[in-house]
Amino acid sequence: MVFKRLLGSLGVGGPTVDTVLDPGAARPGGTLSGRVHLAGGSAGHDVEHVALELVARVETEHQEHGDGEGVDSEGVVVFDRHTVGGAFRLAAGEETSIPFTVTLPWETPATELYGQPLGIVLGVRTELAVAGARDRGDLDPLTVAPLPAQEAVLEALGGLGFGFRSADLEYGRIGGTGQRLPFYQEIELTPPPRYAHQIEEIELTFLAVPGALEVVLEADKRGGPFADGHGGHDAVSRFTVPHEGPAGPRDWTALVGGWVQELVEHRASYGSHAVYGHESGVGAAAMAGAAGVAVGMVAAEAVDEVGDFFEGDSEDGDGDGDGED
Repeated sequence: MVFKRLLGSLGVGGPTVDTVLDPGAARPGGTLSGRVHLAGGSAGHDVEHVALELVARVETEHQEHGDGEGVDSEGVVVFDRHTVGGAFRLAAGEETSIPFTVTLPWETPATELYGQPLGIVLGVRTELAVAGARDRGDLDPLTVAPLPAQEAVLEALGGLGFGFRSADLEYGRIGGTGQRLPFYQEIELTPPPRYAHQIEEIELTFLAVPGALEVVLEADKRGGPFADGHGGHDAVSRFTVPHEGPAGPRDWTALVGGWVQELVEHRASYGSHAVYGHESGVGAAAMAGAAGVAVGMVAAEAVDEVGDFFEGDSEDGDGDGDGED
């Protein structure tokens, strides 16, 4: 999806900008490349800079007045920014293009798994600054595939019988982790029958850094023998694995199954402010075959949401009420 937007602040006849991303999904910590195509208008203009912003649709929670209930809302957050073109003169009618290659943050959330959309909406927004005016009208969807270790964890959970419920981006930080972005990705999974009487769901978050992958698991527990008198409580565990290891592929199902067992058996610390840390020497390995976690059920809905996001943002020129540069 590519939008050509007139630089409205300069009026009819101003330059146009059209950013085209190279095909294929990017990966966290990897590169994103493409070209920014510029076409001069009816008069020449001095371009101050051309920049790319990485934006995400993020859920935020605020408190209602009176009853204290938390209410979810959505906003657009800028989570990275790159200047890809400096000052130059764009003559009337001149056409030029600026190639770019930028590096994505390691914590960039995945938008798809084995080609199936997860419902996460990311975008690349182009900013063209001309004579003191800025236009952010060109917005393109950004597709990000998981890292091999992330795929392996999800595949193992699918093999253990967990099912995909939903995925979103939550504004805020997870205590006790090395999180760097102002939001985190949360993947909600339904338990298999063997755990269904103990937990409602498991929430999974990946926090990658250059040398390792941090995996945060949170179990939303049912009431009953383990309840604290308030309908249940959450248990949180944190595990770390390197991206790659010299030993090659390992038994990810056994590894992840052990994590889940620890979580369910309450060997984790309780509460949102305490986590249980565990280091593992297992190296990353891509698992063959289709993903065990069923994401097909949200594919059509996710495509609709992506379309709504980009159509809505492209109409207001800026579209950024919440993000920070």
